[in-house]
Amino acid sequence: MTTTHPASRPEAPATAHPSAPGQPGPRDRSRDGLRNRFEGHLLSHYGPLWRRVERHHRLHRVLNAALTDQAVLKAPTRPNPLSTRSPYTSWVSLTDRSYVGRQLPPVQPRLDRPGPEQAAELFRRTGPTRPCERSSALLPAFAQWFTDGFLRGHGATGDPRRTDSPHTLDMAQLYGANEEMTACLRSFEGGRLKSRLIGGAEFPPALCSGGKIKEEFGALRPVRFQEVPPERRDSLFACGGDRVHAHIGPMAMNVLFLREHNRVADVIAKEHAGELGWDDERIFQTTRNILVVMMIRLMLEEYVNHLTPYRFRFILDPVRTDRGVWHRENWATIEFSLVYRWHSLIPSGYTIGGREVPLMDTIADGQLVVDRGLGPLLDDLSTQPAGRSGLFNTDPLLLPIEAASIRVGRELQLASYNEYRGFYGFPPVTDVRQISGEPEVQQALRDTYRSIDDLDLYVGLFAEQPGPGALFGRLLERIISVDAFSEALNNPLLAPRLFTPATFTTTGLRIIGGTRSFSQLVHRNLPETEGQHYTVSLGRKA
Repeated sequence: MTTTHPASRPEAPATAHPSAPGQPGPRDRSRDGLRNRFEGHLLSHYGPLWRRVERHHRLHRVLNAALTDQAVLKAPTRPNPLSTRSPYTSWVSLTDRSYVGRQLPPVQPRLDRPGPEQAAELFRRTGPTRPCERSSALLPAFAQWFTDGFLRGHGATGDPRRTDSPHTLDMAQLYGANEEMTACLRSFEGGRLKSRLIGGAEFPPALCSGGKIKEEFGALRPVRFQEVPPERRDSLFACGGDRVHAHIGPMAMNVLFLREHNRVADVIAKEHAGELGWDDERIFQTTRNILVVMMIRLMLEEYVNHLTPYRFRFILDPVRTDRGVWHRENWATIEFSLVYRWHSLIPSGYTIGGREVPLMDTIADGQLVVDRGLGPLLDDLSTQPAGRSGLFNTDPLLLPIEAASIRVGRELQLASYNEYRGFYGFPPVTDVRQISGEPEVQQALRDTYRSIDDLDLYVGLFAEQPGPGALFGRLLERIISVDAFSEALNNPLLAPRLFTPATFTTTGLRIIGGTRSFSQLVHRNLPETEGQHYTVSLGRKA
């Protein structure tokens, strides 16, 4: 346990960096730990050196494996001794994965903490979106689609302790969470998924007709379907994910990966036409294998490399990373779930085809995706900034979700922000200036929390000011790196015995190896605008 330090403590440490009144200054890094500061500096500087390393294939692979291990081992490895099943270790808590994992044991409630709604006010955006300097609006679009596949709640019970997550990257958001759901999305011809042609381009089939879910898609279980306005229901896409109320970004991602599945299925079917054993089932399953690993490669080599401020670029290397001592069965934790609630990155509105569209009007409206077209829409998202991660930058429309996130942390009796800093290898902070150099954030934390040691994990994660060139604070960044690497690289398809032509075909391995960016993926799936080039990037272009 940490000692109590009043959040309103007036004196600044000698190492603090003063800032002009009302202006954000650098965060006081005196409580980051010497080793953490050294490693962060080394990886986020010396770009020419790291580029030279990457030109030496063998050295790059060796360092990639070593730095991946280092990232994952910043916290104790799985299996976790606890889940939300019980506050102590039992056989059920170690094996029943319908419960959410947890890193630290539950703590006694702090009765004088602000209520969840009051604490959520720290996130409220009161003016224009504060733009992110590095990321485009495509980043939160992909992040939401990506995490919806494995960070899942348990809508049937409403119990925050439970989950129906597969705890692995299986693209359930496209294929569905079980065989019954997958079956209703398949055409059972040539290994393809059901689709429809609109203007010469493929889109997922319509989920509804006359405002009701079609009988053929009765196995799908969209959550909060009743909240979708009746006039928008017929525009929804039939996909494996349960969040039909998502905004246009995740919808566009489903269109993109559906097109890629059917494109690859056609390639595999043509290559093995007439061969014994290559029926619809085998073509479908082989194509799905290819898509899952392709998505993992894009996630690691474009998405994770964008999230970190590091100059070293990580690569997918199944043979070397499979040797990690951290290879254990995946089990998503509540901490990882809270880390990925990036509501501040979502703008309050989007410029689509030169027209300003409020956030509310982009939610649960597939017609926007159809009318604008996949290439132009992804270009729109790639050429406008995401919001900046942090407090005071969540659109009021999403504020109830911030309050719900804080409430979940309270219900599950999560340890404090400071206790999680210790778990992940950082010294506890003793002053709000060690969390942020922004006077507005400092004062709000002092006014809201009696003590730094009372600070909710969820609030602390986003209150922490990112360093130069970083998207997130150090604790949030570390939790992402620990779990993102260990969850993704434990996928069974990446095991050396499986990462072979027998699993993917020689052509499939070539497709995976040749797909290194979202731009590549998009531009080979735009029959309606073939030959046109669009900006497709998680980062903002200078």
